[in-house]
Amino acid sequence: MTLAARALAQLATWPDLMEAAPSCGTGQALSSAYGEIAHFHSGRDVDLHLTDRAIRRLAGDLKRFAAIRVVPGSSWVTIRLDASADVDLVLSLTSVALKAHQGGPAEDRAVPSGCNDGRGVGFLRT
Repeated sequence: MTLAARALAQLATWPDLMEAAPSCGTGQALSSAYGEIAHFHSGRDVDLHLTDRAIRRLAGDLKRFAAIRVVPGSSWVTIRLDASADVDLVLSLTSVALKAHQGGPAEDRAVPSGCNDGRGVGFLRT
């Protein structure tokens, strides 16, 4: 089982999340009542919809992790799963994403829609 499959299996048991088709059309997704939360694009890459506001609030902390790609202008972050600790990171940040989405639509500036993979700006494919 890949690290992404392990994270997806754990998150699929959370009561606030349901499996869904990703809007970008690639991989598998999890959504909440408030919208898409996570896209699992491969065995290694996960796009998480943190919201623009949450990314700004956590910017300093997010930059400390080599596994996280923050893309300017995106309300999604990409997480590269290379170790078991990265699965824990996905679980923690998914909790942050769920909380961020409960506040309803952000009142701050509009951000382009679509996950990082769909926009072609996640981690480079190898």
